[in-house]
Order: sequence, then structure tokens, then C-alpha cells
Amino acid sequence: MSKLTGKVAVVTGASKGIGAAIAKALAAEGASVVVNYSSSKAGADAVVAAITAADGRAVAVGGDVSKAADAKGIINAAIENFGRLDILVNNSGIYEFSTIEEITEEHFHKQFNTNVLGVLLTTQAAAGHLGEGGSIINVSSVVSRITPPASAVYSGTKGAVDAITGVLARELGPRKIRVNSINPGVVVTEGTQSAGIIGSDLDAWALTQTPLGRLGQPDDIASIAVFLASDDSRWLTGEHVVASGGMR
Repeated sequence: MSKLTGKVAVVTGASKGIGAAIAKALAAEGASVVVNYSSSKAGADAVVAAITAADGRAVAVGGDVSKAADAKGIINAAIENFGRLDILVNNSGIYEFSTIEEITEEHFHKQFNTNVLGVLLTTQAAAGHLGEGGSIINVSSVVSRITPPASAVYSGTKGAVDAITGVLARELGPRKIRVNSINPGVVVTEGTQSAGIIGSDLDAWALTQTPLGRLGQPDDIASIAVFLASDDSRWLTGEHVVASGGMR
């Protein structure tokens, strides 16, 4: 039997990149998956098609995690389509790098609304449906530790996610719901490529700081998500799994 047979998962921001890889990996281990997207319905539909082609179960559901009504709708889709909820992966996130001189109110609120408020709203919507053995996985970032220049806002959002992970692990632990984070390093995705990170000075610097000598791939993160979603990690909560090839 697969590790997640009979489980139901919601993965936010799952139309591409790390989220898509996590959704596919959870489905490959037997979970039924709600593939959330904010704007790329075509991307989410492609993820669902790949899952169903492999005899998995998935549905694409649109919604902006920074809006309470949308967050509830995303979670309700799991109940309506699959009858329960066992796993929540808070993966939705955006990043924009600016020096302190360039930071604007819009720049700040755009990232904090998605990266921080989105985690809180989606978790709030999910908490009443998750039962004993439930797992919440927050996708944070290694930037909360290495704090690169021009990332004050983005690193701030991920530092907040790390703190929220610890708080919710304590808050939900008595209900036997585990809360952990994955903190990736630089991962090759559509997003990092379109943002110009891949092939940039930051990319080159990251390679020099990574003992394993390569950038991450979405599947590197997806396999950790499967571990944290499964009973293999039943004694872990409040942990931050730094998945960066050794970059610190």
C-alpha cells in the first residue's frame, strides 16, 4: 500500500514549480489532491491531467489564498470532492527583490498578503476539517536564515512563516495535527527562471555556497513533502527542514 492511500490533500499554488511537483508526488503515493491555482488554470489543469493519467485523483480549484472567502472555498473543495481533509501544503508564494531604497507599500503588502496572510487564512479554513494525524506543511525558504541583500521583504515573509509554523505546531499539537515547514534553497522552476534568478549573480553565488554543488529541483522538495505528509514523520512537529543542498 502507498504511504498516503485514502488521504486527501490540498496544495496551494500548485499550477507549476514546487507546488506542481508536490501535488504529483502526493498523488503518486495515493492521496487525492486539490490542485489550487490563482491565475494559471491551464497549468493546474495540466497537473490534474498528469495525475489522472497515472490513475490518481485530483481536481483543479481556483482561489486567492490572501482572501478569506477564497481560502475557505479551496478547503471546502476537498470536502465536496473527496469527503475529507488530511494534508494541507501551504505553497502559494511570490517573491520580488528590492533594496531598502526601492521598497514601497505595494511591494510590502503584495508579498505579505500572499506569503503570510495566505498561510494563516488557509490554515484557519482547514483546521476544523483536519483530524488526528493531520499534517500541515508550510513552504518557507532558506532566505529566512541566509538573508541575502535586497530581500528584506521576502526574507521577512519567510521568517514570519517559520515563526507561524512553530506557533501552530504548539496550538494544534493537542489535536494531534502536525505543522512543519520545508525551507528550500534556490530551486529551478518556471518562477525562478522568469524572474531572472537562474543564470544570475545570485544563482552563481548560491552554487558556491551549496556543498552538493547544484541547484535544487522541484522533485527534491516534493519527496520531503511526502515524508512530512506521511506517518513516517509522525513524531515531527514544529520542525523546519532546510532543503538547500547544505547551503546555510
